[in-house]
Amino acid sequence: MEQDKKKIGLANLTMMIFTCVFGFANTTVAYDQMGYASIIWYILAALFFFLPSSLMFAEYGSALKSAKGGIYSWLKVSIGEKMAFIGTFIWLCSWVVWMVSTAAKVWIPMSAFFFGSDKTQNWNFFGLTSTQFVGILAILWMIFVTYMGSRGVDKIAKVGAVGGTFVMILSGVFIVASLIIWICNHGAMMQPIHGLHSFVASPNPQFQSGVAVVSFMVYAVFAYGGMESMGGVMDSVEKPEKTFPRALMIGMIVITVLYALMIFMWGMSTNWERVLGKENVNLGNISYALMNNVGLVLGSSLGLSHATAVLLGNLLTRFTGLAMWLAYIGSFFVMVYSPIKSFIMGSDPRLWPAKMTKLNKHDMPAFAMWMQAIVICVIIFAVSFGGSAAQQFYLILTDMSNVATSAPYLFLVGAFPFFKKIKDLDRPFVFFKTQRIANWVSVIVWLVVAVGIVFTCLQPILDHDYQTAFWTVFGPIFFGLVAWAFYANAQKHGFKAEKQQN
Repeated sequence: MEQDKKKIGLANLTMMIFTCVFGFANTTVAYDQMGYASIIWYILAALFFFLPSSLMFAEYGSALKSAKGGIYSWLKVSIGEKMAFIGTFIWLCSWVVWMVSTAAKVWIPMSAFFFGSDKTQNWNFFGLTSTQFVGILAILWMIFVTYMGSRGVDKIAKVGAVGGTFVMILSGVFIVASLIIWICNHGAMMQPIHGLHSFVASPNPQFQSGVAVVSFMVYAVFAYGGMESMGGVMDSVEKPEKTFPRALMIGMIVITVLYALMIFMWGMSTNWERVLGKENVNLGNISYALMNNVGLVLGSSLGLSHATAVLLGNLLTRFTGLAMWLAYIGSFFVMVYSPIKSFIMGSDPRLWPAKMTKLNKHDMPAFAMWMQAIVICVIIFAVSFGGSAAQQFYLILTDMSNVATSAPYLFLVGAFPFFKKIKDLDRPFVFFKTQRIANWVSVIVWLVVAVGIVFTCLQPILDHDYQTAFWTVFGPIFFGLVAWAFYANAQKHGFKAEKQQN
């Protein structure tokens, strides 16, 4: 008699959801872009994206728990192989764009840890600008990680778990420090609150128009991304029909409240105009600049000397750099092979050239990984040598990453009504009881994501910032076209050749 595997209970599943979704840096980006006004958007994103989409992914995962292709299998069953291939290729693109963005940003926490501040904007060696030099470092980092990953060196990924723990500790340190500052200042906020206006209007001059404000929805959606990866554990959950929705509700409430609370708490230590309105603060180093300021204000609020306050700010900056650096390193060594291996191994091998599906002696798709690395390096080179200053460079990378990460949800959410129509599936977990409810919820969630993406792409065009507009739109459209061409070519040659053999 086969021994039952230990099932995942409510507490562990809730912690898994929290770890998978919550991001400390999301709060700093939100405060930088929209100030207190970002809170309402994070709450709306939780209600109209995070909760319904997570329940959809839970239904996908529970009904297709034995499928090896992850979201590719979900889409293939729902809307057919061609759209599944294109949708999953764009999902892979989101990780490629994430690596493009992070390969450049990983040097900032390293600088913060070793030097106590972001020095990357002064790294103008060999006649290169700082942006170009960081771009070269990012390319070298990508080559190194791909080489190590292709050799099956995955133990370094365990560093990511340590980094995740450090980030959680960092969140706790920030909350405690903010409360001390608030108490010492007798409830006064460094970022003044002027009634309801402060919670609907951004202090950031770039987020004053209606288009810019609505485009922030993509930032909020990005902050709740990652739940699709939880669908694969449904078969290991104890009583999933009850445990998952409970864990999801608890996780959603905790994450949303924590996001809102932390965004609000940044106002206890940080005056937007004095700290974030400077040219040397950008979306790449925002977390370190804010934590350094927390240390300075905490020291001042406690009546410490200026030198001690500076030291405290330096220590918090270094700790933030260490935590984020470890988390980035761990994530990179997983993401360099996990998404592409899952996609290639889960899809029909006839859709790929033989070299792409071949595994090396370390059980890694080395050729596919190096093709991925070449694409990433070319994009990094094009963006970093495109003439952008550091602030613009990291804005482009952030917008690219947000849009590319949000785009696959259009496929997953759009396919859900078709998934619900399939009759011969064993569905151990069902939340949306009727087809009509599933249709309406899918339309609402799809529109939330689509409107956010459209407005994010539209904003730089209205500002005549065509470079940012190009790179923001580039990822999903380019990879979607590549996927379509790939599939069409495979149909023309691979499938046809098999028919001739038969």
